[in-house]
Amino acid sequence: MAALYRKYRPQDFDEVVGQEAIVRTLKNAISSGQVRQAYLFAGPRGTGKTSLARILAKGLNCLQGPTPTPDKVCNPCVTIANGNSLDVIEMDAASQRGIDDIREIRERVVLQPAEGRYKVYILDEAHQLTDAAWNALLKLIEEPPPHLVFVFCTTDLSKVLPTVRSRCQTFVFARPRLPELVRLLRRVADGEEIQVPDQALALVARGARGSFRDAVSTLDQLASATEKNITVQSVLQLLGAVEEEALFRLCDLVVDRDTAGALTFVEELSEQGQDLGRLVVDLLEHLRHLMLVQHMGEVPDTLPVTEETRERLRAQANQLGEATVIRLVDLLAVAVEDMRQGGDPRLPLELALVKVTRPGSDLSRESLSYRLEQLETRGHVPTAPVPGTVPETRLEQAPVEAVAMVAPPSLELEQLQEAWLRTILPAVEERSIPAASVLREAHPAGLAEDTLTVEFPASASFHRQLAEEPKNATLLADALYEVTGRHLGLAFAEGEARHDELEIDEPAGEEKILELVKETLDAHERED
Repeated sequence: MAALYRKYRPQDFDEVVGQEAIVRTLKNAISSGQVRQAYLFAGPRGTGKTSLARILAKGLNCLQGPTPTPDKVCNPCVTIANGNSLDVIEMDAASQRGIDDIREIRERVVLQPAEGRYKVYILDEAHQLTDAAWNALLKLIEEPPPHLVFVFCTTDLSKVLPTVRSRCQTFVFARPRLPELVRLLRRVADGEEIQVPDQALALVARGARGSFRDAVSTLDQLASATEKNITVQSVLQLLGAVEEEALFRLCDLVVDRDTAGALTFVEELSEQGQDLGRLVVDLLEHLRHLMLVQHMGEVPDTLPVTEETRERLRAQANQLGEATVIRLVDLLAVAVEDMRQGGDPRLPLELALVKVTRPGSDLSRESLSYRLEQLETRGHVPTAPVPGTVPETRLEQAPVEAVAMVAPPSLELEQLQEAWLRTILPAVEERSIPAASVLREAHPAGLAEDTLTVEFPASASFHRQLAEEPKNATLLADALYEVTGRHLGLAFAEGEARHDELEIDEPAGEEKILELVKETLDAHERED
């Protein structure tokens, strides 16, 4: 018994789905006698390239033709459909890719067709032909015998030589839209008496990623596994896909800032046997849909979702802020990269959920940017004041409600100590390399009432003196505001060297610091 995708592959131009422009061009070419000597069909796998090449061969060799409507019952049409026509030769360029195979073609093409009007050569995966094989074909493609037609099918158009593409009429096949795939699956299901709801067909179509063959093959497998009684749950189990309800629920937990709930839900999905790698991929797709709705103001017609899902996307896009969506997408990209390298996506997924539901726990610059965007959505955020430039009258005019609404996030000393080398000093270095070199000898030692104590070891008293200079202190204060979103006062002190400092070289001396200042700022010492 033939596989369903072979049984239901299109047999004439009218049965081809999703390639209207290509079908119209080929039908017009046959009707007007303008058939070209070589065609190049390019596009993703399973979009109908080889099927359309066979239909073209039928139109050319049908006993009623050449005709854009082959009768499908004459001997040429039947033998072409069955793949045993003497006039239509199908070759797999993945295994017949050398110059010897091309020489064999050149020897055979001089022979007249056995039954039809044309000899049609269909080369599948044509991009795998070697350059030498292509070059051997060039003359034959450009000046073939009048009875010869080439159809090259490829999934990678960029690998086909430009000299070949210039000699062919090229058609790029598009992925079918979700409604087109669902209609095809419904036709197959009805023809095979398969009981399946539309929601399950939509899941199959979405999992096929635009491939007719993959969609019908999945339906065939499901029909065998369920004795032709397919349910939504059976589709989810076979595909390993995440149910839409789970994706909406996870995003609702992010809206509620429910960190514990989000982590617990991930644990539940894992215990149910859900592939967390697939969860990351499906969640990214769901976030993409939300992002499109937020920025376009509506659900695009091209999204592969049902009408019910469209309404839920509109509602959730209004609840989940734009900044949150973009931040979560960035964080999940780490999980995707880990999966590509063979890592477990669970920890990156959980970290992403923690960081997006508790942004105060993350002092990275990306997190700060996200938190500021969050504040902007709740009220107007005043720009960072520069000492001596903000009139007092502006502060008096600011409404109390707005000031309370943008209260700075909480901060702990441990967070500053963890971010000192990773984030704060690089922010200082962007402003002044010498200042960053000076501060690299210090560490945050205390935080009380928005005043940060920066401690230097006793051996680095010269560095402390440089750090206390107003210019350098201001640079540090600006960097702290950039990283934490808080205006912190500064106090400088000397203390005992920390254990990790004892293991490194002695701090740079006065002469080295002066040399660095001269080199960086192109400065020179002034003689009084």
